[in-house]
Amino acid sequence: MVQSNVAACPASAERSAVPESSVPEAGKLVPVASQRFGARCKQNTKLRALPFGASTPLRTAADTSRSSLLRGKSMTTTTPTVTAAISSGIGPPPTRQGYQLDVKHVTKRYGRATVVDDLTFSVPVGRVTGFLGPNGSGKSTTMKIMLGLASPSSGTVTIGGYRYRQLPDPAGTVGAIIESDAFHPGRSGRNHLRILADATGVAYARVDEVLEQVGLASAAKRRAGTYSLGMRQRLGLAAALLGDPDVLILDEPGNGLDPQGIREMRDLLRTHASEGGTVLVSSHLLSEVEHLADDVVVIHQGRLVTHGPLAELQQTASLVRTHDPAGLAAVLERSGATTESQGADRLIVRGMPIDEVGQRAFTAGIPLNELSPRAGSLEELFLTWTTDPTKKNEVIQL
Repeated sequence: MVQSNVAACPASAERSAVPESSVPEAGKLVPVASQRFGARCKQNTKLRALPFGASTPLRTAADTSRSSLLRGKSMTTTTPTVTAAISSGIGPPPTRQGYQLDVKHVTKRYGRATVVDDLTFSVPVGRVTGFLGPNGSGKSTTMKIMLGLASPSSGTVTIGGYRYRQLPDPAGTVGAIIESDAFHPGRSGRNHLRILADATGVAYARVDEVLEQVGLASAAKRRAGTYSLGMRQRLGLAAALLGDPDVLILDEPGNGLDPQGIREMRDLLRTHASEGGTVLVSSHLLSEVEHLADDVVVIHQGRLVTHGPLAELQQTASLVRTHDPAGLAAVLERSGATTESQGADRLIVRGMPIDEVGQRAFTAGIPLNELSPRAGSLEELFLTWTTDPTKKNEVIQL
């Protein structure tokens, strides 16, 4: 089927004309023929200069014509949030379609074990969303359901209103990393991507483009089995980017990357989101998620624990200094707050607005020496969300 599609396209002759040694120089503008095969075959020539980690990619009008590749009814368009940002002059207009990812009441059972339990959240357009949870919490299973690799016992996952298997152009809509070692160790990195290009109808020139983008151009001829862990991660990211998708679903993409590689990946993903893309990243590197993510979704034992903008979630605690911390803690806990003692005169209060903390302290006649918002680290918050039994079934939504 792939061969018949290629043969049917007059522009496909260039696929065999790209030599193995054809690697663009870093930062050099390279004309790239980009076409997909199937119901229609159209050659779009565009200029790119997007090395791995570039903060501002060069895009042309050809990039904005990607909607012509989608067949059938149109998908969800740019979200009101992105549209409002454009009209207010905040940032450049998006150059991608807006495909929101929606998880609605998803449950997955294997026998008697419930791996994902009534999970509901959304991944908005134009933002990077961190998907967090301890090992075994159901993150990878949820991602597999998103990609049609596993079927939910109940509930739905849609991408721009479509289930993955219903997408008119899945390779051009969603790019994913689920397993970093999904390649033959005896093939070169370039040949691995060329096989994927054949399967999805992507021009071979795009292979060299993404190799340059992820920093593997100099190792493109090496067998993938000789790659380090970080290089294998880069190859997986190149595969995810091959179809120039609008949605990225990445499971632990930072594993094995050195600090420079992590920063380059961060810049690439934030650039993708700023163009109007949708990015969902699972990671245990909480310090990196803190730098990368706009929003977070946290699950534990298959259930949603919290979700919302990271900056707002980090402001959900108050620091209180008083000469009677034990008395104040008792007053606040009777009203539903949780408290944590820090030193002889300090309390960290969660689950209660800061103005209510002050009012209840005043009513109880307990003088306060300090009352201020406290932005906790993501690591500290994560441990609180996933180890405090009083919050096991509580969902915090902002």
